[in-house]
Amino acid sequence: MKIDMLSLSMTYPSGRMALEPFSLSLPEAGLVGLLGPNGAGKSTLIRLMTAALTPTQGKILVDGVPPFQCERAFKSNLGLLPQRFGLYDELTCEQFLRYMASLKGIVPAAPAIERALAQTNLLDKRRARIRTLSGGQRQRVGIAQALLGNPRLLILDEPTVGLDPEERVRLRSLFAECAQTRLVLLSTHIIDDIQAVCDRLIVLSAGRVLFSGTPHALIAASRGHVGLFPGGPGDAPPGVRVLSQVSTAGGPCCRCAAPALPACVQEVEPTLEDAYLCLSGGEVTLP
Repeated sequence: MKIDMLSLSMTYPSGRMALEPFSLSLPEAGLVGLLGPNGAGKSTLIRLMTAALTPTQGKILVDGVPPFQCERAFKSNLGLLPQRFGLYDELTCEQFLRYMASLKGIVPAAPAIERALAQTNLLDKRRARIRTLSGGQRQRVGIAQALLGNPRLLILDEPTVGLDPEERVRLRSLFAECAQTRLVLLSTHIIDDIQAVCDRLIVLSAGRVLFSGTPHALIAASRGHVGLFPGGPGDAPPGVRVLSQVSTAGGPCCRCAAPALPACVQEVEPTLEDAYLCLSGGEVTLP
């Protein structure tokens, strides 16, 4: 499912511009990370991509056709996990998935439900009422309903929140496997998730698309802008911004960023988190 966004922008009736005009194309298959702070426009972009909002300007094409012109076919091929996803607490996991399968028109439903339960490691919870589940288990139920029917477009908003490290790693592998044959959009604040599995990254800030490309390209652009100096934040040389404080065998040090590192700062290879912070903080500017 190829998605093209052409001169797309969104302004709410209040006058707030949630997304400034931009154009992007997403591939038919692959794992795309969507990264940005709260209020950056990520949720607005997801709502536009799922035809829950109509853009103020521009258009979205799904396989060359606006989604509202083929809404039934489009939504039958969409798997969505919103950030706030309501569950019916009195239903069991299996009953809830059966209900969601009926809404999606999945026939027969039983094999699809079995597969989704297995993919999210919920087979032993199939008859447990949702109200008895932990937060992480409830999150996995939300992921399971998004996976029902092998949708060609999978949009996951903060899918690994509340999961323990083992489950997070396992589900990241599942998302990467899904992306071999379909488009998966992963919106998250957890940079480790994006670094581990995403082959493309979109960075939003204040409604603007700051970057679209590979994580490696963003890291490469921030080389020469990230360094290390000994001491705490109070020891920062003039003209640098402290990113984090770290403990080393030689004592405390700080990672920092600057448009040009002073000679007293040791340049280091940036991580994806460093690169994202440099981009959002203005130490790195891209054409």
